[in-house]
Amino acid sequence: MSTESSRTTRHPFEFAPAYRLAGLPFGITPRTAWVEIGPAGLEVRYGLWRLRTPVSNIEDATLTGDFGFLKTAGPPHLSFADRGISFTTNARSALCVQFHQPVKGIDPTGRIVHPGATLSVRDPEALLADIRRLNADR
Repeated sequence: MSTESSRTTRHPFEFAPAYRLAGLPFGITPRTAWVEIGPAGLEVRYGLWRLRTPVSNIEDATLTGDFGFLKTAGPPHLSFADRGISFTTNARSALCVQFHQPVKGIDPTGRIVHPGATLSVRDPEALLADIRRLNADR
């Protein structure tokens, strides 16, 4: 395995001012919200919430954006349409990651699992490139 494919990369979330305020009561700040991707897998920290899955469970990822504030600001949001989870700190852009097997995220008991996660990191294109690189190395 090359050095390039064996490193873990941290992707910070991109906080819009209104989202920063909405996240504060839930402990979601730039210090407590990030995504790491590496050979061991994908890990999301979003205040008190965590999502972890191996790289092999990542099916696909697509760029997305233009979110409504009320549907995305504050704590993670659960989509009633598809049970996806949104970790969003801005309305502009994000990466939607789909999983082969649904993962725990919003519910610590694991009764609610998610087939996908939306991540509004600072550079969604770089996270997408990391996912594709790691999947190509498998």
